[in-house]
Amino acid sequence: MRSTQQAASHRRRKKFVKAASGYFGGRHRLYRTAREVVEKAWQFQYAHRKQRKREFRKLWIARINAAARLNGTTYSKLMNSLKRANIQLNRKMLAAIALEDPDTFSRVVQAAEE
Repeated sequence: MRSTQQAASHRRRKKFVKAASGYFGGRHRLYRTAREVVEKAWQFQYAHRKQRKREFRKLWIARINAAARLNGTTYSKLMNSLKRANIQLNRKMLAAIALEDPDTFSRVVQAAEE
């Protein structure tokens, strides 16, 4: 009896078509098209996971800078004075404090400048 790869290849193809469910037209029906769009989607997924980290950092820096300017300083001067004062708050936490509790942020700025 002849051995074939039919079951394995069918399973392999089914994986891509299943991943493409919800796509429009032949993109979710045809194996070749489905594979192309799913592979491209996975590339975007991977790249955007990296990009998300960059975008959040940009957002935090913008928020810290806006709050710092309300307190009479700039982002770069504030970060330098925080480092010199050995205040170890990361940008995510600083941005959260700036957004939710401006009084506490003002105290952090004063402590850094002393």
